Amino acid sequence: MAVEINSKIVSYSVKKAVEEPPLAEENPLTVRIPSRPEGTLEAVSEKISYVGAEGRKKVYLLVSFMPVEGVLNGKRVVIERPVEFFFPSGQLSSEHQWITATMRSLSLAARGGYVTQAVADLRKVAWDKGLVRCGMNRWGKPMFHDSEVAAIAWSIQQILYRRGFLDQDGNQVPVEELVSRYAQRLASGHPWQPPTPEEIEQAERKAQEASHARGDGPTVVGHCPECNGELIMMDGCPTCYSGCGWSKCG
Repeated sequence: MAVEINSKIVSYSVKKAVEEPPLAEENPLTVRIPSRPEGTLEAVSEKISYVGAEGRKKVYLLVSFMPVEGVLNGKRVVIERPVEFFFPSGQLSSEHQWITATMRSLSLAARGGYVTQAVADLRKVAWDKGLVRCGMNRWGKPMFHDSEVAAIAWSIQQILYRRGFLDQDGNQVPVEELVSRYAQRLASGHPWQPPTPEEIEQAERKAQEASHARGDGPTVVGHCPECNGELIMMDGCPTCYSGCGWSKCG
């Protein structure tokens, strides 16, 4: 609608848009979740089998995940975090009470934002009944742990690794990468997949080649008969530099 102005215009001003204050930083990895939310959560069910002094044992665990919002660099972001570790009651016995108690503690740690440290600490638990065999490492060799607690903790780390929350060694994936993985999942409809053993081996070889090219790597004295990795001299003994544990001196 046109408006006729009969008086003289002596001045004018442009109304500026009101700027919203910047969002306060809030790391989604450490956002505290008061309790398990109502309703359905995505979960992973895992059968864990291990062998110790008392023979072979099998337990089932459920790990639930949920999206958690936060603010990074002034932008709202979303990642996926574990929020609950559950031990089904059908397998309860007197010897499994400690597992139930530990799962409750891990659930509190997950909702408190420090589950990575809590699981890593459980891997340090030892007992006097000898080593416990559980799982295989990246070179296809059996893994031995200091206790049943440590074996189950390692299995939990592997669940979180396959979900994209931890790396293969149990370290926390940076929050920026978690944001990227969750956004990619929403866009493609497919969850993040860990790299294949061939891709891992290729990446490690490239890293070793780059290290040798810079001249800052140890001298290679041969190749490992177990994993075909490079051997270096450690304490006067050829030892696998790739980390499979092989040593010529035993």
